[in-house]
Amino acid sequence: MADPRLINELDSGAPDFRARLAALLAYEPGQDAAIERTVADILRDLRARGDEALLEYTRRFDRVQVASAAALELGHDELDAALDALAPPERDALRAAAERVRRYHEHQLAKSWSYTEPDGTRLGQRITPLDRAGMYVPGGKAAYPSSVLMNAIPAKVAGVPELVMVVPTPDGVRNPMVLAAAAIAGVDRVFTIGGAQAIGALAYGTATVPAVDKIVGPGNAYVAEAKRRVFGTVGIDMIAGPSEILVLADGTTDPDWVAMDLFSQAEHDEMAQSILLCPDAAYIGRVREAITRLLPQMARQRVIRASLAARGALVRVRDMDEACELASEIAPEHLEIAAQDASRWAESIRHAGAMFLGPWSSEALGDYCAGPNHVLPTMRTARFSSPLGVYDFQKRSSVIEISRAGAQTLGRVASTLARGEGLDAHARSAEMRIER
Repeated sequence: MADPRLINELDSGAPDFRARLAALLAYEPGQDAAIERTVADILRDLRARGDEALLEYTRRFDRVQVASAAALELGHDELDAALDALAPPERDALRAAAERVRRYHEHQLAKSWSYTEPDGTRLGQRITPLDRAGMYVPGGKAAYPSSVLMNAIPAKVAGVPELVMVVPTPDGVRNPMVLAAAAIAGVDRVFTIGGAQAIGALAYGTATVPAVDKIVGPGNAYVAEAKRRVFGTVGIDMIAGPSEILVLADGTTDPDWVAMDLFSQAEHDEMAQSILLCPDAAYIGRVREAITRLLPQMARQRVIRASLAARGALVRVRDMDEACELASEIAPEHLEIAAQDASRWAESIRHAGAMFLGPWSSEALGDYCAGPNHVLPTMRTARFSSPLGVYDFQKRSSVIEISRAGAQTLGRVASTLARGEGLDAHARSAEMRIER
């Protein structure tokens, strides 16, 4: 017998559907006052004392004792050694994933362009990479070599000359796959530091750690708060919320597959969200049965159970058209269309971080090796945000080269508009180039 308490069930035809759906989707990332104060103090101290503060916080929080900040940097020989020491299947998997991620992101590379108007005026856009980027990689239990590849490779494809990685090593324990991934991805410098102090070091620079132009990569609440606070001094990728998956199913995909795909995001975090939209009530019942049957087999069943009960849902909709409309409203991080003719339904989707089309397109493949980036907008920000990509590590500069003839026409237009705005110097600057 299926346990009805495992996951919420909604019906789009019910009078209270909209209210229940809104309550399920509601997520306000709380600002913990204690975390805010701690991070503010760390950043202030880091900015004032540099390496001295960095060493102090590394000793206190990671229990790593070193004589100097320079000792926190790992050489390329250590990264290469970690790669060489991996078992062949792990090394081959990392290399295969890296190659696919690199090949995909090479298609994103933007090029400079310009055009010349009939009067000889040349206008265009110059594309250049950031000078230096920083990448935060979680350490300890939450170590993700796949995130190293997803954050580092777009930066290198963009042409960033120097990519600096920071990774905490609690009690001096280093994750060999993370270091191996850094070697494969072409990371230039690696420092064994973490937390808000690492974000501060990247943002402000110290005598040892160079200041960067942009910081990317996931982290805990302290890291997220630090990224939020240094934004403006440096760019950041995003402030990510809990992981999300939304599955649109027409009832033709194995229900065990769909149940496991829902689990794949629920196992991240008790606040992760896994939702199924389907017009077939009988199929929803089969997915519910699969959830009940498969959950006891899962290593992280406690986390999955809490996630499904708090924020998961099986939603019966009128038809696939309504499912697509709801999906666009929800704007999920990951959207699976487990249906026949999935491409047809994808055309109706306006907002999603990444779309996985057809029964074979498991979201888990996208997390590791399909090729597209797994750093995706959450919390409905897919309405206005995009996956991390090469474009996040490139800048655009406008190029304006006005010809002598062009200055005669444009000067009169600019002068008229400037005087309309009461900006006399603007108008005279334009007028001085008009030949009488």
